[in-house]
Amino acid sequence: MSDFLTTLYPWIKSVHVIAVISWMAGMLYLPRLFVYHVETNTDFINPKETLERWEYLLLKRIINPAMVVAWICGLLMVFTPGIIDWSQGWPWVKVISVLVMSGFHGWLSKERKLLAKGTPRLTGRGYRLANEIPTVLMIIIVIMVIARPF
Repeated sequence: MSDFLTTLYPWIKSVHVIAVISWMAGMLYLPRLFVYHVETNTDFINPKETLERWEYLLLKRIINPAMVVAWICGLLMVFTPGIIDWSQGWPWVKVISVLVMSGFHGWLSKERKLLAKGTPRLTGRGYRLANEIPTVLMIIIVIMVIARPF
């Protein structure tokens, strides 16, 4: 099995990067949709139905599948011999950051359902601040993987 993973490593890594880019695009866009959702004036039209549909489709068709593929490829790379030295600090920081990112993904899923019910927990400002979380996590993850500072 390890020879198989070593042979496929460049392809697994490529699919992983593609999935991570897709996941991050969705994670950065969904909170922005939440801002529009809570700040939309419905006096003239009802755009909330459109936003709810976009939020749902973004999660179900892009973010969720991309996260699953990123996790599968990431775990395959972890199990590829000689790729990660667990005695160093960077893989642990990366793992923690990915777990936090996955938790934030779950939080966004819950927020989408609350918005659809008309009971958002945050204001537009709150969702704008939440929009920074995946950015910070992405920066940490990229630095850990590329620079491997410790």
